[in-house]
This record gives sequence, C-alpha cells and structure tokens, in this order.
Amino acid sequence: MATRDIYESGFDEDVQAEPTTNQCPECDGRVTTNAVETVCEDCGLVIDEQRIDHGPEWRAYDDEERERTGAPLTAARHDRGLSTEIGRGTDAKGNEISGQKRRRLARMRREQTRGRWRSKAERNLAHGLGEVRRLASALELSNSVRDQACQLFRSAQNEDLLRGRSIEAIAAASVYGACRCNGLSRLVDDVSEMARVAESRVTNAYKTLNEELGLPAKPVSPSMFVPRLASDLECPDEIRQRARTLAEQAEERGVTTGVHPAGFAAACLYKAGRDKGRWLTQSEAADVANASKATVRAHRDTLEEQVA
Repeated sequence: MATRDIYESGFDEDVQAEPTTNQCPECDGRVTTNAVETVCEDCGLVIDEQRIDHGPEWRAYDDEERERTGAPLTAARHDRGLSTEIGRGTDAKGNEISGQKRRRLARMRREQTRGRWRSKAERNLAHGLGEVRRLASALELSNSVRDQACQLFRSAQNEDLLRGRSIEAIAAASVYGACRCNGLSRLVDDVSEMARVAESRVTNAYKTLNEELGLPAKPVSPSMFVPRLASDLECPDEIRQRARTLAEQAEERGVTTGVHPAGFAAACLYKAGRDKGRWLTQSEAADVANASKATVRAHRDTLEEQVA
C-alpha cells in the first residue's frame, strides 16, 4: 500500500469522534471517543481523558535515564533555537576527554563560530536578539513579552528599519514597544537606562517602529503606575487603593492628558498618604517615579482642585 493510500484511509485524530461499543456507566447512553476524551453523548459524563499524549517524549531508552527531548522553537534566537553547541572538557556521558580531543573540539568550535552566520544581516539579528533578551531579563519581563519584542525586532530588520540606526536603540525600542502593546508600566527612560542608550535615540526608534509597523500600542495612564510605585514605596493597601481611585477619577475628568504618567501616579500616592495620615515626602514619591518634586507638587495641586 502506498503512503498516499495510508493517509487517505486514516482518520483525523484531532477532530473525528468514533463510536465505541461501550456504554455509559451512568445512563447506558452512547459513548464517543476522540483524541481528547471519552464522553457520553446523552448525559455528558466524561469517562476518560487524554487518550493520546501530545506532549514531549519522556521515556528512557538506556540505563542512564536520558530523555529524548529538545528545546522548543523560540523567536528569541536568530536560528529559532536549532543551533548545535559543542561541549567543553567532557563527552556526552560526562567523562573526561583527552587533550588531543579537547584541541579538536576547540578547532571545531572555532569553525562553527565562523560559519554560524551566513550573512551580515544574520549576525546583526543575533546581536539584536541578544540585546533584547538582556533587556527583558534586566526589566524582569515575562517570556511572552520577550518573544514579542524579539519578533518586533525581526520585523524591523525585515522592513529595513535598522539602516542608519544603532542595533541597541532598535532593540530597546522593540522592548518598549512590546511593553506598550501589553499595557505594562514601563517608561522610555527605564528601558534606555538599562540599554545604556540615550533616551532620545530610543524615542526616535520607537516612533519609527510605531509609524512603519503600526503597533497596537495602548495609551499609558497614571493608574497603571500606581501599583508599581506603591510597591517601591512599601505603601499599605489602603493608600494604594486610595491612590488608584484618585488616578482613575482624574482620568475620567480628563486632567491627565499630556502629563507625565509616573509623576502623576506619584502625586496620587503622596496625596493618598497624607490623607491617610502617613508622612510620605515629596522627595520619596518623586525619586521612585523618576520625576521632580515640582512635578509632584503641581499634580497634587491639580488633584486638590479637580478631584478632591
């Protein structure tokens, strides 16, 4: 039988349901089985689940309990994580290797490094994705946000947006853009400080990404920064909740348009702390928000006039 005939006569184990001869133990109804579960069509009782394991293969095939698995594909690396790493000093079983073999492995590593990138563009992609991973780790971002930032950097390179701009600036702008698209409370200066790139260069790079790629960036509001600043200031829950209420009321009345969101959130925490009897200084609130004391005072006055 040809391979084509085998596939044509087979069944789709993801969607097809096959009736079985068994009956439901509860109502004696008809039982159907698919790739996920065995269920009664009459009463809906789930008799068995996950008949086929779609996960990785964890079985051991030798005495040393080795696993027949590999790392999943990821957008965080230029080769999608399919590269091969040549070990150092020991073989696959952990035994020491001779000096002659170590020298041979060193030559193999050198040749692999030279032939790892097929073009300058691929080398730049590897450098940029490494910078994105470093920034995501320094900012304590999740893996999903990191992968989105890496994919954004790939899109920027495919659209030829790296020409005339530094790789570090585009990488920082990609991280900031991923944070904006996910509604995370990160400012440009937070990313630029970790990236060791001027804030103006990161801002210009982000504007280019936003205009050319059409990012679904969410607007940054002061209420998004309240939990983060409250955690840095170690404020009680009642002060955090009061500051969040003040920020939301100010947003509803439209007094937060064009303001520094972190500075306005610091002013909300400062006012909430004073209202609850906690002595929170303007200097403390301004330092955690990376703003000036004059900014905190100005926003506090706005809160007292428009919200309080």
